[in-house]
Amino acid sequence: MSTPADRARAAIGGDLRAAARLMRDLDDGVPGAREALAALYGRTGAAFVVGVTGAPGVGKSTLVDQLVAVYRATGAKVGVVAVDPSSPFSGGALLGDRVRMQRHATDDGVFIRSLATRGQLGGLSRSTAAAVAVLDAAGFPLIFVETVGVGQAEIDVARMADAVVVVTAPGLGDGVQALKAGLLEIADVLVVNKGDREGAEAALRDLTTMLQIAERHAWPGEAPRAAPTLVRTVAATGEGTAELVRALEAARAAPAAERARRRRRQAASQVVAIVSEITQDAALAAIGGDETPGPFAPTIDAVAARTLDPWSAAERLAAAATQTPVIATNSAEVIK
Repeated sequence: MSTPADRARAAIGGDLRAAARLMRDLDDGVPGAREALAALYGRTGAAFVVGVTGAPGVGKSTLVDQLVAVYRATGAKVGVVAVDPSSPFSGGALLGDRVRMQRHATDDGVFIRSLATRGQLGGLSRSTAAAVAVLDAAGFPLIFVETVGVGQAEIDVARMADAVVVVTAPGLGDGVQALKAGLLEIADVLVVNKGDREGAEAALRDLTTMLQIAERHAWPGEAPRAAPTLVRTVAATGEGTAELVRALEAARAAPAAERARRRRRQAASQVVAIVSEITQDAALAAIGGDETPGPFAPTIDAVAARTLDPWSAAERLAAAATQTPVIATNSAEVIK
């Protein structure tokens, strides 16, 4: 029986079945999967990763489907990681993005991986970055990450993407209001999809004005960021897709120093996020469940009984959770 390390070696060699199995191992937390991911991480970094985000119903999946078709026409291999919301009760998800991209299902040059959020906020699954890394190591030069569609909170995609496409559409309420916060800040390309609908011209005018007057905050120590490119598309027909591709290729051709700064920011954000996940997992294990209470269950009982405040309890739990031992990994030994 093959192990995650075996699958990592095969994925690096271009075996897509092994890559798919490794992604499932990582999503399910199979023993040895994290070490296998660490081992292949040195083979990543060549892919251009595009995040596609925006509120539900704006046509993100249809737009990604059109982009895949355009890039495949040039012969480029394309990976897609699509995230769908999970049920808060069963933990399952519809994973409907594969349904919308059926025309690429038999194309060996396209790999589509659907992931459930499993309760994660921010529009992504906990294993999204891992799936992107596996596709990168497997030799996909272009990877689209389509987020779940949760509105203004959906900014985590900037942590792993080389370019971020923020999609809006007319007829879904006040589109400018929906973009006033973090989504506009992270956009490299701003798309008004369903551009043949009533209200599209007004949305474009409002966004053009907004981009002219809005302050683009700079990252610490860097010059102010350029305004995002504004594109109108009709994903259902492909209209505007070529212009969107040109905007993405312009982002792809950014100076090497700029790309390096962006990737370092991404690395810092990703490490901090992983630390948060590790601490959260350790805290949940310490609390336990109703049938199998953990060592910190009495602390939670005290908070529920109002004999201890939640802030003090959280400080105690965080102090205990951060004592989680670090797993040392010799990458060369895992997949050599």
